[in-house]
This record gives sequence, C-alpha cells and structure tokens, in this order.
Amino acid sequence: MKLILGTLLLCSLLLGSSFFEPVMGQPGYCNGKCNARCSKAGVMDRCLKYCGICCVACNCVPSGTYGNKHECPCYRDKKNKKGRPKCP
Repeated sequence: MKLILGTLLLCSLLLGSSFFEPVMGQPGYCNGKCNARCSKAGVMDRCLKYCGICCVACNCVPSGTYGNKHECPCYRDKKNKKGRPKCP
C-alpha cells in the first residue's frame, strides 16, 4: 500500500511540475542575458564565457553592458584565482 501511495505522490509531483516554467531554468536564459551584457565587450568570446559561467552559478546577470553589479550580489562577489572579479 505504501509503495502505491509513494508512486502516486511521485507521479503527481512530476506531472504538477511540468506546468511551471522557471525563468532561470529556460534554455537560452543565460545566453540572452550574456549576449546583452557583453554586446560592447572588447573581447566578446571571453566575456561570453565568463558571463555564462557566472550566470549558471548565480542564476542572475546584472542589467546593462557595464556596472549594475549590485543587482546580483553572487555575480558581483565571484573572484578568480588572482582575487579579481570573475564576472564581466
């Protein structure tokens, strides 16, 4: 009996979660945000690479092409091995 109830509960959770689309989990969320963020970057491929890494880790990208890091503290506080900001 417990197995049947557990199976029904699991199925209802899976079915119910299919109706929700989390914004951060959508494919292309980070790509779109990072393309906008890096649109004026001198080294576009490097900017896109690190912005993508930071976006996946933080689920956030600050608005604009520069600054505004206060909007996303995780993005702002990520540091590279040398202690410099990792996220563009």
